[in-house]
Amino acid sequence: MKTDIKKTKAEYRLLLKKLSRTGPVSHGYVQDRGPGAGGPCYQWSRKERGKTVSVALSKEQFEAMREAIINWKELQSTLKRMEQITREIIFQSLPDTKRRKPLSKKVLALS
Repeated sequence: MKTDIKKTKAEYRLLLKKLSRTGPVSHGYVQDRGPGAGGPCYQWSRKERGKTVSVALSKEQFEAMREAIINWKELQSTLKRMEQITREIIFQSLPDTKRRKPLSKKVLALS
């Protein structure tokens, strides 16, 4: 499970830079229901306290919200990788307890 700590820290720094370039973010889903759908053409839905909340959107709001949701998903992916890197660094660079066998990637949630 040994990896190069310098490369791992360099990857972490790149991820930090990526975070700083992230634009507006929002969770939820947007859909273009198309004309004649019997309701608003553009819609944003999300869960709030276990309930689904839907909002009608203008075309401009739809485009902006779609971009914000894409950014949110990328942000979540970046944060997940940063968590993995943090665990790798902690368990490889700091003193550990004596173990009969090394911790697996599954135990450290690295895979």
